[in-house]
Amino acid sequence: MLRSIFSKMVFVFLSILIAGFTITGVMLYFFLGNYVSNEKAATLNQVGEVLIDYVNAYVENEENPLSRYLLSKVLESYSTNYSSIIFITNKDGYIVSSGPSLNRISGIIKSHLNEEDGVYSLPDLRQHNKVLAGQNTEREIGDFYGVFKETGYEWLTVKKPFKFKVSGYEADVTGVIYLHTPVPEIQKARATVFSFFIVSVGVAIVISIVLVYIFSLKLTKPLKKISNAAKLIASGEFSKRLDIDSKDEIGELAKSFNQMGVALQNLEDMRRGFIANVSHELRTPMTSIKGFVEGILDGTIPPDRRNDYLKIVKDEADRLNRLVNDLLTLAKMESGEVSLTLKDFDINELIRLCIIKLENLITNKNIMVNATFEEETLYVNADKDAIERVVYNLLHNAIKFTPDNGVISVDTRSYKDKVLVTVKDTGIGIEKEDIERIWERFYKSDKSRSRDKSGTGLGLAIVRNIINEHNQEIWVESEPGRGTKFTFTLNKAQKQYLNN
Repeated sequence: MLRSIFSKMVFVFLSILIAGFTITGVMLYFFLGNYVSNEKAATLNQVGEVLIDYVNAYVENEENPLSRYLLSKVLESYSTNYSSIIFITNKDGYIVSSGPSLNRISGIIKSHLNEEDGVYSLPDLRQHNKVLAGQNTEREIGDFYGVFKETGYEWLTVKKPFKFKVSGYEADVTGVIYLHTPVPEIQKARATVFSFFIVSVGVAIVISIVLVYIFSLKLTKPLKKISNAAKLIASGEFSKRLDIDSKDEIGELAKSFNQMGVALQNLEDMRRGFIANVSHELRTPMTSIKGFVEGILDGTIPPDRRNDYLKIVKDEADRLNRLVNDLLTLAKMESGEVSLTLKDFDINELIRLCIIKLENLITNKNIMVNATFEEETLYVNADKDAIERVVYNLLHNAIKFTPDNGVISVDTRSYKDKVLVTVKDTGIGIEKEDIERIWERFYKSDKSRSRDKSGTGLGLAIVRNIINEHNQEIWVESEPGRGTKFTFTLNKAQKQYLNN
């Protein structure tokens, strides 16, 4: 249950909706009760004001029987129209008139009134006297001194004390108009309003379900696409792309997913290329070694030429050894197993030592090496062995790709807290489309393959990893036919040492 996003969204949304409507309904129910009670009390209060005028008119014409009849009819009319029972009492609590007439009032109600010689009075004159004195509230909800006790429900009572107006002056308060209406009548109005609310809630929930359904489909549809695409990529189909054009978080997710697909595709291409290159780089020397050894063993190669071919076998074995060592070194670097030992050393002296190590190659090609140092000694803080490999590889590449009688320039200079080391040659250069790929493992252009058979194709990949491990930068500038310039940065040593 609730395993899909759609079902979870519908459940959560409807739970919030129902909880909100429930709280609103409970509050509305109680507020409506108070509101309807107040409105009913206000209406009865207005009726009481009107009835006081009728009572005054009756008093002025008290001797006229028609006046009493008209008053009773007015009371009965208002009682019917406002679903109320109306008592008019004198100052002694005797009911002088009522609507409806007392003979038509329920016996249950009359049984709780005091009765003497057919005249009824209120059962509790203490409460009546408080009203006359203005000490009692104008309205109350209850059984009215027990009069409505056995009706089974409560009543709202509005009390209107009044004064007779006789001959232009007001007498003391001499009576009270009591207007009673059953609370169920009030609750009926509340129930009517509340029923409209319930219907509105039902309609709102139905519409909300439809809207949530549409919205959920719109939301889950791209998620399903992403899920299906992820399954395809997990199965190895890295070419799958999403066509979700949305400006929200799902659109960003789809965009990131496509970028991931591109990265995985590139990684897969690199993996396949790596396997192919490793296979090629291993197969070539191994084939040569196998062929020469077989030739020596079966006598195909004459004894006087064996030493020459054994030297070739040794060179190929050395090449294999270099390839394996470079692969292990690169693997350790990429896995973070190589830890740097930082110390201060003179980068200029390190460059001189690398040039000396490569002296034979430089001499054989009659290459001129120009070393330009901004200072005689320039100390840097780095891993000396690792940086020696960087300088050696860059110089070795410069020698490989520089024609006979060419020129190689090496210079160092300070820049703020950095030292810039540059190796420049006058060789064949690098095509623009190859510049970004020269850092890849085993990547070689056709020209470089034709000119060099001893390289492993891992030198620049190792160089870049070493520089990255130092949190430094390396970049290349090159034009075909005009040579190549490599530049990398190192941290300058905080203390510069003097030569003795």
